[in-house]
Amino acid sequence: MGLPAVWPGTMGRGGKRARVLRRWVLGLLAMGLAAVLGVWVVSFYVEKRYADRIIPRAEAPQAPVALVYGAGLAPGGVPSAVLAQRLDAAIALYRAGTVDSLLLSGDNSDPFHDETRAMVRYVLDRGVPPQAVEEDDAGLSTYDSSVRAHTVFGVREAVLVTQRFHLTRALYIANSVGIDAWGVAADEGRPRTRRYALRETFSRVLALGMVLAEAEPRYPSGRTLASPR
Repeated sequence: MGLPAVWPGTMGRGGKRARVLRRWVLGLLAMGLAAVLGVWVVSFYVEKRYADRIIPRAEAPQAPVALVYGAGLAPGGVPSAVLAQRLDAAIALYRAGTVDSLLLSGDNSDPFHDETRAMVRYVLDRGVPPQAVEEDDAGLSTYDSSVRAHTVFGVREAVLVTQRFHLTRALYIANSVGIDAWGVAADEGRPRTRRYALRETFSRVLALGMVLAEAEPRYPSGRTLASPR
C-alpha cells in the first residue's frame, strides 16, 4: 500500500489558504476597477458639463474681460510657447472688441518666476493699452485663478482663454464659482493633443472635489501676493 501524496489535512489547509488569497486578490482587483471607473466617470462629467460653452473665437460673446491662465515661462523669463498662444488669442479678442480688458492670472510665488509681469509685458508690447490690463499674481492654479477672478476682481462674466485640453476644466470651475463663463481655445484650428490627457483626468477629479468643498484659494484676498516675495 503506497503512502499518500500529502499528509492528512494538509491539502485542506492549503486549499483554504489559496481560497482566501484568491478572494483577497479578486477583492483588490474589484476595488481597483471601481476606483478607475469612478475617476473616469467624474472626469467625464467635468469634461462635458460646460463643453457646449466652448466656441470659436469669431463667435465669442461680448464680455467685460478675458481671463488668461498662466502656463509657465521659457528661458529668459518670457512666456512659454503655450502661454504665448493664450496671450495671442486674448489679444485678438481685445482687438476685435469682444472684450474690454484682459485679466492675466499667473503664479508669482517664486521670486525668480514672475509670470504675470512677463504676461503683462507681452501684451503691452503688442499694443494693448495699460488701462485694459489687470494682473493677478496669486493665480497659483486654475482653481485659484478662477475663484480670485470672482471674489477679488469682481468678475461676473468672462471669456476664458486657454488650450482646448484645459478649457473644459477651467469652464467647469469658473461657472461653478459664480462666473458666467464662455471659452475660446487658444489652439483653435490646430490638431488636438493627447499629451495632457492623463494629467487632466486626475485634475478634473480634483477640480470637482475643490468645487464641492468650496475650498479657498491659497491667497483668498488682495490683488497681489500676501506673502513677501
